[in-house]
Amino acid sequence: MDDQALNRIADALERMAPAPLAAPDFAAAPAFVWHVEPDRLEPVTQVNRVDLDLLVGINRSRDTLLDNTRRFAAGFKANNALLWGARGMGKSSLVKAVHGMLQMEFPDLKLVELQREDMGSVARLLNHLRAAPHRFILFCDDLSFSHDDQHYKSLKAVLDGGIEGRPENVVFYATSNRRHLMPRDMIENERSSAINPSEAVEEKVSLSDRFGLWLGFHPCDQDEYLAMIDRYCRAYGVSVDAETLRAEAIEWQATRGARSGRVAWQFFVDLAGRNGVHIA
Repeated sequence: MDDQALNRIADALERMAPAPLAAPDFAAAPAFVWHVEPDRLEPVTQVNRVDLDLLVGINRSRDTLLDNTRRFAAGFKANNALLWGARGMGKSSLVKAVHGMLQMEFPDLKLVELQREDMGSVARLLNHLRAAPHRFILFCDDLSFSHDDQHYKSLKAVLDGGIEGRPENVVFYATSNRRHLMPRDMIENERSSAINPSEAVEEKVSLSDRFGLWLGFHPCDQDEYLAMIDRYCRAYGVSVDAETLRAEAIEWQATRGARSGRVAWQFFVDLAGRNGVHIA
């Protein structure tokens, strides 16, 4: 067998059993993104987030998550959190904003983002985090499961941790549009067709019960929508006549057919650009 063939075999074996991930320098950045094939934690030196003070209309969820995270950062036990509800109402923004606020006080508090499709690799990720002298918010945005999705089994490793238990230095925050992480019609379909309806979807539905905190996010009304835009204007120094601002903001949300924090921010980005204001 020639050297070229041996090299191809060696390359194939390395892809099947890649070399262990070297311990990353967690002090190099406040946040990291987990990737697989090959496993790696990529540092994020500038996190895409807004200040906590700019999040309007979610005061109770804000205070609850902030208190829970502060206790965790200080070395105490804390709950995993599921932020669920309406699209565009600041679920993922709140997680990143809370981390940004507390990271100044607790520099060893790191944010690690995990994609839902990489949930199957979470055990390997937890092994790296468990050994580090830092505290980690493991964050999964837009988490949900379909009928034949087996990733929910891997999620149990984060929430329960098996016989090892969840690492003491890791807390898990997830956002989802669904309170039970799977569509309601799927729940009903499985219950109606199962031999034992009460157990048909219990394993999946019970995942949400494993989160100690459930924080609900609901659609905003017009006053809250306008208050969000006003807060952005004051924070970034955009000065517009009040009646003009109101009329344009209402027209913007009417064309989108929705009101949310995301729609308010999109309107403000357009407004700031038209008024020559740079947004950092």
